[in-house]
Amino acid sequence: MYTIKTEASFDSAHFLKGYQGKCSNLHGHRWRVVVEVQSDKLKEDEQNRGMVFDFGDLKSLLKDMCDNLDHSFIYEKGTLKEKTTEALMEEDFRLIPVAFRPTAENFSKYFYEEIKKKGYDVRRVEVYETPNNCASYEE
Repeated sequence: MYTIKTEASFDSAHFLKGYQGKCSNLHGHRWRVVVEVQSDKLKEDEQNRGMVFDFGDLKSLLKDMCDNLDHSFIYEKGTLKEKTTEALMEEDFRLIPVAFRPTAENFSKYFYEEIKKKGYDVRRVEVYETPNNCASYEE
């Protein structure tokens, strides 16, 4: 099996509703996302001959996904009062509601599924919320 990896990062704020500890408060991370894709054979077309996938294409996809989340406040839908989101939007804060608790574990599955939808055979996605703390997802 052949594999290639690329990575990108983004900065964002989040909090964990219902968590008993520091992460229940609004805080930020520099999230680092590492994506590994695989193939049992290499491409044969002239442009991509000898490659699993073009690094540039995979890197561009991941960068676009991370840029979309960069410098935002990511929160789980239903965890903020309507008045709170209205006040933040009035201040032109960039809010991104997601359907999951914004943990490194859930982000790893989110990136895995989104990249897979684009036709890549994803082997594994790792998401670092700090340089020493990482969660991963693979099927």
